[in-house]
Formats: sequence, structure tokens, C-alpha cells
Amino acid sequence: MITPQEALQRTIEHREIFHDEMLHLMRLIMKGEISPVMCAAIITGLRVKKETIGEIAAAAQVMREFANHVDAPTGEHFVDIVGTGGDVSHTFNISTASMFVAAGAGAKVAKHGNRGVSSKSGSADVLEALGVNIMLSPEQVAECLREVGIGFMFAPNHHPAMKNVAAVRKEMGVRTIFNILGPLTNPAGAPNQLMGVFHPDLVGIQVRVMQRLGAEHVLVVYGKDGMDEVSLGAATLVGELKDGKVTEYEIHPEDFGLQMVSNRGLKVGSADESKTMLIEALDNKPGTAREIVALNAGTALYAANRAASIGEGIQLARESIASGAARAKLDEFVAFTQRFKG
Repeated sequence: MITPQEALQRTIEHREIFHDEMLHLMRLIMKGEISPVMCAAIITGLRVKKETIGEIAAAAQVMREFANHVDAPTGEHFVDIVGTGGDVSHTFNISTASMFVAAGAGAKVAKHGNRGVSSKSGSADVLEALGVNIMLSPEQVAECLREVGIGFMFAPNHHPAMKNVAAVRKEMGVRTIFNILGPLTNPAGAPNQLMGVFHPDLVGIQVRVMQRLGAEHVLVVYGKDGMDEVSLGAATLVGELKDGKVTEYEIHPEDFGLQMVSNRGLKVGSADESKTMLIEALDNKPGTAREIVALNAGTALYAANRAASIGEGIQLARESIASGAARAKLDEFVAFTQRFKG
């Protein structure tokens, strides 16, 4: 089997680390059996040569192996709404707001998230600001999913093996393969997904990784203004996996009767500011925040097969907001998670 030194040499020569070799290597990393120096060298080498679809899929497979899984309810319309982060747009938590809207429209949403790294407010930060108890066990998350239709999996609770690379990643301070593995390793195994990415090249890569990992219906998106969401301020690149096939295309706000408008007004400086904007969107306050949430929740409802198209999904999302169903889901979720406190 490949040694860490051989793997490093492979990356220096811009050659691929094959599937079984990558599985072996990643297991060593997850067990803490590779020194911090070698770990840093290998993940830097992978980044410089550019990780292949096969390498990313193998690494994601191992991260899933080592995760604390959530025994999620099976059934239709089960979706994850997630972004890689790292898009430096500093907008409020659009995917988190979309989760409540999608759940209000009948989807089950298992969201996997963390505290902010590049952003001022990660999904975990804004959920805490809203009063959500994010420190739930896998069993409690599963109960939440069954009863409320929403589950939030705080990444450190579900990926304890990541502690073996935490110090290396922090000291390096640059993007590595681990930045793109988070959205690929949902502990509840949601078969459908809306995934935002921080670079246009990742659209085609991540959707094909999800194809290899056996996903059902996935939309990977990149807003051409640099957002890891479906954007109102520019065209959005989409990689879609459906019925086993991948297609890539562009969508525009005008396709769905929405006005193209800059995302500048969506920027926030803290979790509290994000919370305010999120609540305004769910409370149906007219403005860009509500529109971009309807657009992203609508796309998620299409990914969840709750809607036959993105356009139909947006219609369902608007109804979820206007009827108060989305806001009711937020309140129900906060109350339910607080039951597990203490």
C-alpha cells in the first residue's frame, strides 16, 4: 500500500493518487497516524496539483466512514442545503434561512454546518443567535428530523476524527481538500442536495463526486459574482445530477421573473445582523433578502423533488413564506432543540 512519502512524491509529480491508495492514506490521516508535517505536505501537494474527482470521492468516503451518523428517516423530499463557505461575500446566512422555507413547504432538511471561518457568521453561529441548541446527539438530531422536518448537524459533533487535522489546517490558513469535503459528508446521508461552491471549477467536480458517491438529485451552484449560493446579482452556474446523469448549465434571476439586483445589501458583520436579516426574510418583509431566500429555497425544493422545476420550487417557497409556515418552522425548531438542554 502507498506510503505517505510515496503519496507526497506523487503529488509533486502531478500524478494521481488512485482510489484504494487514497482510501488508505485518508484513513491514516483520520486516525492521526501521519505526522502533522507530512499531513500538511500532502494536502498542500494535492491542492497545488489540483485534486481529482477520484481523490475527492475517496477522501469523502473515508470521512463518512469515520463520522457519527444520524439514523435519518427515509422517505421522499429529503435534502441538504449547504455551502463550502470561503466565498468571502460576507452575506447573511441564505442557506440557513432557505432550510426553514423548504421545510415549511414540505421538504425534510438535514443541514450539516459549522461556525464561520471565512464569514462573519457560519450556520452554527446564526442558529445559536436564533436560540437553537446546536449541541445535539445524533439520536436527538434524528428525532428533530422526524418531528420537525429539520435537523442541524454541528460538524465537530459528527466528525471527531477531524481533530487530527484541525491544528494543521489552522496553522496553514489556506484552502485544502478539507474545505470541499464538508458538503460531501452529510452524517444523515441526505440523497438530495443543493450545494454552493466557492469556485466555478468546483461545479463540475463536486457534482461528479456526488454522482460517484451514489447521490440521487443534486444541484451544485456557483454565482458568477462569487457567491456560493444561487445569486440574484449575476448568472449562476449549475451542475445537476438527476437520474444518474450530469448536466451543466446557467440560470439567471430573470428566468424566474426575478429582478437582477446586487447582493451588496445582503452583507452582514455579525451573527446578530444575520439573524435580523434572516427573520425579516421569513417574516415576508419585501426586499432582496426575501427574494434570494425564495430563489435558493425554491432550488432546494427542486433538488428535494418536492417541485418539478426551479420555477415551481420558487412558487412553493413564496407560499411557505407568505403563509407563515417558514417562520413557524423556525419557532418550532428552536423550541424542539431547547427540550434537550441541561
